[in-house]
Amino acid sequence: MPDMYVSVPYDVNGANGINGEPVNSKPVAGTIPRGGHPAYDLPDTNEGYELAKTTLTNPLEATEENLANGKAMYDIYCISCHGKKGDGNGVLSQREKFSGIPNYKDRDINAGSIYHVIMHGKNLMGSHASQTTYTERWQIVQYVEKLRSEL
Repeated sequence: MPDMYVSVPYDVNGANGINGEPVNSKPVAGTIPRGGHPAYDLPDTNEGYELAKTTLTNPLEATEENLANGKAMYDIYCISCHGKKGDGNGVLSQREKFSGIPNYKDRDINAGSIYHVIMHGKNLMGSHASQTTYTERWQIVQYVEKLRSEL
């Protein structure tokens, strides 16, 4: 079984693949992966942040289920820095690992800007786009907005 030891390399983007059939590994422009959502194409710039603030709105209905999952995701990804109440007094802030974590109440933010920061990060905060799904990000946004209203 020499094929097991010496595999035949194929150029996945080449004109011919296995058995001479054409290969097209690139998705068609404008398509959305199954179960996916449109690509987030606002740039990681101040202009992109401002555009998100003025154009993005939460597509999810405000339900107890969405809020509960938003809290669960917040507890996993956000609470260590932003704190239980969103006051910027999380464990990492208390242990002086990071300073200057903002209080949600003191910020001019809305659903669009919160989502943009989750996607791209801001200042010391890194992006959380790869750790969360589209729906989870919007659920976190709902929960953060709830925290803001309680501060």
